[in-house]
Amino acid sequence: MPHALVSKENDCRSCYKCIRACPTKSISFQNGQAKIITSECVLCGNCYLVCPQECKIIRDDKAKAYSLLEEKKEVYASLAPSFYAYYEGSSFADLKEALLSLGFKGVEETALGATLIKRRYEELLKEGKKEVYISTCCHSINLLVERYYPDLTENLAPVLSPMLAHAEVIKKEHKEAKVIFIGPCISKKDEIDRNPSYVDVVLTFAELDEMLQEKGITLKKTRNIEEKKAHSRARLFPVEGGILDTMDKNEAWQYIAVGGMEEAMEALEEVRQGKFHHTFIEMSACPGSCINGPIPRKKHNAPYSGLISIREAAGKEDFTIQSDASFTRLFTKNPKAEHHFSPQEIEKVLTQIGKRSKKDELNCSSCGYPTCRAKAVAVLEGKASLEMCLPYLMEKAQNFSDTIVEESENAILVCNESLEVELANPEMARLVGAASASDLKGKGINAIMDPEPFALALGGQPLKDRKIYLAEYDKYLISTITYEEKFHVLIGVFRDVTREEKARNEAQERARNTAETVNAVVEKHMRTVQEIASLLGESAAETKLALNKLKEALPGEDNDR
Repeated sequence: MPHALVSKENDCRSCYKCIRACPTKSISFQNGQAKIITSECVLCGNCYLVCPQECKIIRDDKAKAYSLLEEKKEVYASLAPSFYAYYEGSSFADLKEALLSLGFKGVEETALGATLIKRRYEELLKEGKKEVYISTCCHSINLLVERYYPDLTENLAPVLSPMLAHAEVIKKEHKEAKVIFIGPCISKKDEIDRNPSYVDVVLTFAELDEMLQEKGITLKKTRNIEEKKAHSRARLFPVEGGILDTMDKNEAWQYIAVGGMEEAMEALEEVRQGKFHHTFIEMSACPGSCINGPIPRKKHNAPYSGLISIREAAGKEDFTIQSDASFTRLFTKNPKAEHHFSPQEIEKVLTQIGKRSKKDELNCSSCGYPTCRAKAVAVLEGKASLEMCLPYLMEKAQNFSDTIVEESENAILVCNESLEVELANPEMARLVGAASASDLKGKGINAIMDPEPFALALGGQPLKDRKIYLAEYDKYLISTITYEEKFHVLIGVFRDVTREEKARNEAQERARNTAETVNAVVEKHMRTVQEIASLLGESAAETKLALNKLKEALPGEDNDR
């Protein structure tokens, strides 16, 4: 049978809220996932209530209930009296009509069983065999005592819970009956797993809501014409102090009511210390008792109006129900496995998370554990990881980021949306000629460099590896400026390429000068060649003319003619 409450994998976001809320720290956190340790869990439902990702899942028993109903068996509903607080405005008659429409053979109030159980409590106090008795209606409290206060198991009243007692009565009256309990509690699912002969299925009110919706059944609200309620005092059971209000008090005994896991654990410590004498303690895991159980709290947190609803529904006298059953139940010690670690082992873990002295142990509980040493023990038990220490992680991340920023060869500048410097590293200070990086903090960007690239990045136009020139510093930079919207900051990273840029410019200048020199020499030589050619041309023409004249002057054939 699956555990009544399990963790859903892959949705956990490492917030540790479930561990902080768990009174018994029965949750392990490994590989980024929180998991319920079923052998240690007391099913108080706190983790189910606080998980922001809804990773804690209650076992769904609707299919099993449907199966019983569809088999046309004699299925009886045992309806917890806290329904008056959960289903505002609805009467028992309204719930009964809806459940009969679902296929139930009959519907009865669990408060009938509560009446029988409170009588057994009264008988125990008359017998007075123990100095202290603790009520055993709440299964989470029973688990808490058996596992974490095993030496007090003998103080648990050896009596069935109202749910089991009522189921026993139903099955005695109806030999073939199957019983489905409907209530606000998660731990009742585990209670029937451990006591399978009484109740066949436990449904939470949330599961009943789903079944009614699936079958298209609308729950009426006719509480203003509620049936007579004179004999219904046990309807007070689901409110804090309600069990005590139903009991006929024994003057030899003190009576106290305790609601909530932390309060219960404090009371149990006092019982352990022997501070109570002739005391009956009504104890519930939920603050305010069952009307403020995990299911009602998840749906709507209205414990005070619920309290009024219960009080209005409860009569002044007991239900008229009789039984010769003893309703006896014995509880056994089932202590959680204890691990013992040496001081040296604990100190080693503390050192690993930066706790090298007592003053380093902040006991901030951000990891979910009350003290750093408790967290160290959880690490040794395999329930926690080193990385769960928030101050350690912050210091580690800060040192890591500081080292990167401080040692970076690039200039780094971080400014807010008002373009004011929030962080600069030494390389940035060197780049702009500041004495130190701290001197830049608080200054406007316009006092350091042209603010236009930052303004553009803030407006959605980031710079990526773009070369800019800072004339006031005679610097060339490869710049990347981005806006981190999540943190409302602008981050500028600058790589100084002034030396390379100037070397390139000088090389270009030398190349340009060389080209100009070559061009001048070539031009000069061309002029010389042209002059020579010109002179040669003139000389040849003159020579040709002179020769022609000489030829004409010489005697020849043509001349003789």
